[in-house]
Order: sequence, then C-alpha cells, then structure tokens
Amino acid sequence: MHVLEGERFEQRRIQFEGRPEWVTVEGDELRLMDGRRVAEAAAMYLPPCDPSKIICIHLNYDSRRVEFRAPDLVTPTYFQKPTTALNAHRGMLNRPANTQYLNYEGEIAAIIGRPMKNVAPEDTWHYIAGFAPANDVGSQDFRDTDAGGMLRVKGMDGFCPVGPGIVRGVDVRQSTLRTYLNGKVVQEDEVANMTFGIDYQLADLCRHITLLPGDIVLTGTPANSRPMQPGDVVEVEVTGLGRLTNRVADIPAPAHDVGHQPTDTDAVRRVALGGEWWKEQDALKRP
Repeated sequence: MHVLEGERFEQRRIQFEGRPEWVTVEGDELRLMDGRRVAEAAAMYLPPCDPSKIICIHLNYDSRRVEFRAPDLVTPTYFQKPTTALNAHRGMLNRPANTQYLNYEGEIAAIIGRPMKNVAPEDTWHYIAGFAPANDVGSQDFRDTDAGGMLRVKGMDGFCPVGPGIVRGVDVRQSTLRTYLNGKVVQEDEVANMTFGIDYQLADLCRHITLLPGDIVLTGTPANSRPMQPGDVVEVEVTGLGRLTNRVADIPAPAHDVGHQPTDTDAVRRVALGGEWWKEQDALKRP
C-alpha cells in the first residue's frame, strides 16, 4: 500500500516535557504514544521530519506562470533551502526591519520515507512517507543577488514552515491548496493544475540526487504570492492534510552592514508584487 491509499492517518511531532514526541490527533487533544494527552491548543509543535535537504521547484502552477507572463515550461527547475530554514506550525516568521517584501507561497511538502534513487514516476508513491502543508517564505528584497540561486531570498532561518503533521491516505492529486492572510483567501488552486506532478518531480530529482528519509520536496505555489506585514497571520490549507498557521514578527536588521543589502528594484517588485506590478507596467505604456 502506498502513500495515497488506505485510511487517512496523521502524526504530529511536539515538544513535551523537554523531549520530541510523536502524537495523534483526538478531537481537541493530542495523544502521545504512551497514552498521555495534551491539549492541542497548548502544544509546542516541531517540524514533522528531519531533512538532510529541502528542494523546491520554481514555477509549477499554470496560474503563476501566466501571472508572470512566462513561456510554457518544458522541464522543471529547482533550488534548495538550508535545513536551518525549517520551521513548524505556529512558529514565527521573522522579517528583518530593513526589508519590506516578505512573501508567502503556499505549497504541498512531499516528505520522503525511503531512500530514492532512479525510481520511475509511477513508483514514487511507494517512497513517500506523507504530505504536509508548507509555506515557501521568501524575502524578495534579495532577489537581485545570489545569481538566481535565491539563497538569501528563500534560505533565511525559519523560512520553511511545514505541518502541523505528516499525512498518509489522502490522494493529494485531488486536493485544493489555499493560502489565507488574516483570514482572507489570497491563493487558491487545484493541485491537479500543477505543470509537473509530484511523481514527475521526485522521479526527475532522484535520477541524479539520492533522496533520503525525511527529505522535503516543496512542489510549487499558485498565483498571487504577495508580501506580509509584521503581525499578519498566514495559513496554508490543503484539503485532506490540514492547515499550517504562522505569524509574522518584526526583528532588528542584521548587526553588521556587510554583503548585499536589500533592494527595491523592478526585478524585486516584479516577483514580490506579481500581477500588480505587471498592471502598473501596462498602465505606464498606455498613451
């Protein structure tokens, strides 16, 4: 039986009495493996896996490609986040005070359960431990550096919240992905509208890179990624998987004025503001 089959099963990981513990959800409580219970509202969540790598795909929903006026895609392209970017349900998303374009990107995380190498697309489902909502957070103020690798855009500490748990027994190919900002839907698309399906992405990656248990593949975001402000609450919901919640906090700018500094160029705004930037450009061209 592979990850899409069988009854829905979810496990979450929390910090309890100083130790990480796996729990299952029972109403408004979480049940530890030894039978003890804790109120869900009081739980301190941990990420549901310990990845050796976090790999993300670029444009992978037709709605986002159209928003960016990009050509049809022939093959996927990818980038990585450091594992120190990993964050959890209810974790804080920190925006340095010298930046302004901290964008949400609601996604599905595919979490690897068995070592994967040279696996055919139709067999990839047997190697996935489960799925979770995720947010591929990015500080678009650094879009002008790192030669397109996006290390600073997407790799800052805490910029990869995943959770609340890891879920099996849900056919995510039939799911809907929604992102909420302060309770309002700001992104919505069907997973079926991915340009490259999850099975294709994993088969493509593991031709060259061994995927290990706990590794995360973020599978793309739809249109309408936009900046968040300190105090905002952002939630990523995937039907059948649950809802990931995080709050944005303002933190001081880095202590040392070295290296590339945040910028506010057309290249930055084109990605941070998406379709809104394109509309502004169209208006400027009108006589």
